[in-house]
Amino acid sequence: MTDISPLAPESFPDIPSIPGVQMAAGACGVRYSGKLDVLLVKLAEGTEVAGVFTKSQTAAAPIDWCKQSLSNGKARALVVNSGNANAFNGVAGIASVERTANQASEVVSCASEDVFIASTGVIGEALPDNKITDALSGLSENLGTDWQAAGDAICTTDTYAKGAFRKVKIGETEVTIGGIAKGSGMIAPDMATMLAFVFTDAAIPQSVLQPLLSKSADKSFNSITVDSDTSTSDTVLLFATGQAEHQAIVSAVDAPLQDFKVALDEVMLDLAQQVVRDGEGATKFVEIKVSGAADDKAARTIGLAIANSPLVKTAIAGEDANWGRIVMAVGKSGEKADRDKMGISIGGVEIAATGQAVEGYDEAPVADHMKGQEIDIAVDVGIGQGEATVWTCDLTHGYITINADYRT
Repeated sequence: MTDISPLAPESFPDIPSIPGVQMAAGACGVRYSGKLDVLLVKLAEGTEVAGVFTKSQTAAAPIDWCKQSLSNGKARALVVNSGNANAFNGVAGIASVERTANQASEVVSCASEDVFIASTGVIGEALPDNKITDALSGLSENLGTDWQAAGDAICTTDTYAKGAFRKVKIGETEVTIGGIAKGSGMIAPDMATMLAFVFTDAAIPQSVLQPLLSKSADKSFNSITVDSDTSTSDTVLLFATGQAEHQAIVSAVDAPLQDFKVALDEVMLDLAQQVVRDGEGATKFVEIKVSGAADDKAARTIGLAIANSPLVKTAIAGEDANWGRIVMAVGKSGEKADRDKMGISIGGVEIAATGQAVEGYDEAPVADHMKGQEIDIAVDVGIGQGEATVWTCDLTHGYITINADYRT
């Protein structure tokens, strides 16, 4: 990994062991020698699983495999590799996934359809899956709870491993939610060149787990962007091992589940924001709040139009309070906005109101805000009650350098 992002957390969290979850990471030489690049996770029998995936029309072979496996509702193992996305490899890519799943099923003693596969890295290069399958037996003999090693194994251009956890009660029983994620570039909603794997010892059936994950992903991983590019490989999986003994959960609206849903949202948002904070070349973390839109969906679209604008992002990188670029981005979003009612604030300072610059506007405090690492932008478009928050980062020359050199 390169120099750690200036926006990175101080340290990797001390994620506790989660009953029913064991993991091991290995350096298998998928692309680079000596880098941890393969992760094996063994899950307790009866583990339920939910997933959300990229909407790319050129999705990688592991995406198709996971979608098919998800229909069974159960999971016993997860295999992840970095360095190669196994995307755009035709029938050879499909065969690689099948060989990996079959070998993992042998070492974990389960059906191959209960093995979930994810890959991230270079697109269009044959996956040397023998390096993965040859390593699985050894990994299965060294299973433990090294979350940071697991996080390192799934990284590509990331500058740090990303992890988060929360403890919460379902009724009187304490459960843990913990997870890891990777992502740095090719990050846009639906979702990103991003992988995230979240685990809990709660006993939650897939019929409840899936809507919980889908709603949580919309508020987190589908509300971040680094560069507007959607990957072939986006995967978020949520596993519930069922090892905790608590009252039965049959619906997402069950009262004992309410605190769990809050904690799940917190873990998902923590991981998603860490992805943005590790945006390729990023030096500033940007929160954009949109209000006054026709509905929440429209607000999100407007927010992402601002967040994805190269002109807005480079202005932020240059610490230039050029709010006219925000006006431009709102206008190009395709959603309704009332030009003569629109208001804009940066760093809590009102810049524009009723469709024009505020009389006596002093740019000095806004300029000071732009020099910081945490940038806050608020826009009201004067149409209705819709609101949304999205997160992005600035666009610097570092992004060009990283991506120009990615394969070489």
